[in-house]
This record gives sequence, structure tokens and C-alpha cells, in this order.
Amino acid sequence: MWNEQVNRRSMPWKGEKDPYKIWLSEIILQQTRVEQGLEYYNRYIKKYPTVKKLAAAAESDVFKLWEGLGYYSRCKNLIATAKIISHEFDGKFPGTYEEILKLKGIGPYTAAAISSFAFNLPHAVVDGNVMRVLARYFGINTPIDSTAGKKIFSALANDLLAKNEPARYNQAIMDFGATVCKPQLPACSNCYLNKNCTAFNRNETDRYPVKEKKLVKKERWFYYLVAEYKNEFLVKKRTQKDIWQNLHEFILLEKDSSTEVKKLLASDPVMNRIGKNYKLLGISKTYKQQLTHQTIHGYFIHIQLTKKMVENGYESIEKSKMRKLAFPRLITTYFEDEKALLL
Repeated sequence: MWNEQVNRRSMPWKGEKDPYKIWLSEIILQQTRVEQGLEYYNRYIKKYPTVKKLAAAAESDVFKLWEGLGYYSRCKNLIATAKIISHEFDGKFPGTYEEILKLKGIGPYTAAAISSFAFNLPHAVVDGNVMRVLARYFGINTPIDSTAGKKIFSALANDLLAKNEPARYNQAIMDFGATVCKPQLPACSNCYLNKNCTAFNRNETDRYPVKEKKLVKKERWFYYLVAEYKNEFLVKKRTQKDIWQNLHEFILLEKDSSTEVKKLLASDPVMNRIGKNYKLLGISKTYKQQLTHQTIHGYFIHIQLTKKMVENGYESIEKSKMRKLAFPRLITTYFEDEKALLL
């Protein structure tokens, strides 16, 4: 009743049957707000309307289009899976839950979403919205982020699933959690389920869902040497298994705490790399990027080299080519503030 009469939540991929578009939307929306993800979804669909188009694209172009969205391992998996589907399945998405689950970067939630929405297969989509609805309605005290909790919520969601209309049911309960049974200030007084809702009747909606783990965040300080010589900058791609893998950056000097820039420039490690063969053009304000598990404090030290510098792992990139590279959001924000840098 609620879904037919009240639910007005609209998104471009709702009702979509193309598994490629469903997969793309689900990957983009992992750890991303719908409002932000929508822009990227539209960009990708416009530039790569089919999985074969995406598979044939240059990886650098795909990463550049993803720039600013974060969690770049998603983009890496997107490329890998597109190539698998293109080469091994002739561009046609596999049609069973089990086959979909084997694809890179696809877990039980995404596999259930694709198989139910695209192929109407009876698999419950269990996201944060669904778990919150179930936890409150049934008064489940098992933490949703525990191994036991994941099994309990998955089994319960699949038991409750309308097997004859899985796509419609999955979308309805997800929308219900997003618009009625919200994390903060749920609309309990207007809820169709409040009569039998355990949390509502106990006046404990704020208690659910229960979480086991408390996120411990660390802080990192990134000092970037924006080293320029004859309209070229020293840049490298991050290849290590860390944040921003496959994105580009300037010469990085990472510190354990906040450090005075002039002292940093005078320190032995920096002096051994650049000596005094530079002119200091500017020191940026502090930039900050909040990631799930860490906070990055960024500083940009723009220097003009007086002689060509060779730095292991770094390339001298012309300004015109710099615009085509994919950088972390921290660095693109600096570019936005220093527009003259790339002119």
C-alpha cells in the first residue's frame, strides 16, 4: 500500500532492466550519496552507453571521469569487470546470481540487486536501509556489522522477500528505509508499520540498528612539493596499496604530525633532494579531505626549479597533459583554487 500510494522517491535507474546500468549505478553508489552519484552515473552512461564501450575505453579516461568520487578501487574493479563481461560473455551480463557474484568488485548486495532488478530473480537486497527497517521492526539486538548479524539479516530479508515480485519488493523496502525509517528523525508517527514495530512501541528507535565496531580514524599530513621547471611538473602515479591507488600526485613528503613548511624545506631529506636549486613561489592554505578511516591534511609548496630535477618514479609532465590526468580530490581542489597554475 505504501509503495503504490505514497512512495515518490525517483532516481533514473529505478525500474531499469538493463543489468549494465543497474551494475553501474550500484558501484557508483557504494559509499556515495545519491545526490553526488547521480551526476557521475549520467556522465558514464553518456560516454559509455554499453559495457563494451566501457571495456574498450582507455583506463586513464575512465579514471579521469571518476575523478572526485573517491574509493578508486571501485573504478579499478569497474574496468576489470567490464573487460571480463566484454571478452568472456560477449558483452552480455551473466544472468544468474552465482555468476554475477563471481565478477570482480561485486558482493552479495550488488549481485542481489542486479539479479532481482534486471532478471527478477528471488534474491533479497540487504543494504543499510533494509537492515535498519528490519532491526527496528523486529527489535534485533545483534550488531549489523558482525558476522552473525549479517547472516541473520540476510536470512530474514530473504524469508520476507516477495518471491513473485522481488524487484518491486526490494525497491520498496529500500525506499521505505531511505524516506520513512530514516537513520535520524524517522517518520514514525506516519509509518504504516508502527503498530507492530518493536522499536517504536518501546520508544527505542534511536537504539537500532546496533553496531559492534567503532570506527577508529587516523590522521595523516601530506606535504606536496609542486616542483615546476619550464612549464613542466614532476608527477607520478600512486601504485602502492594505499588510498588513491592509480591516481597522480606531486612529490609527496608525508609527516606524522603538522610541520612548519620552512623547517621542512630546510630539513636534510628535502635538502638532499632539491638542495637550494629553487625559488619558493607559494605555500598553500591547509586542505582537508575526510575519508572513511582517515583524515588527510594537505599542503602544497609551489617551487620553481632553477635546474632540471630527476626524481625516481616521477615524470616531467607538461601543463597541457596535466589536465588529462586523474588526481585525488584533495589535489583537484587545490587546482580549482590556483587556476593560474595550469594556464
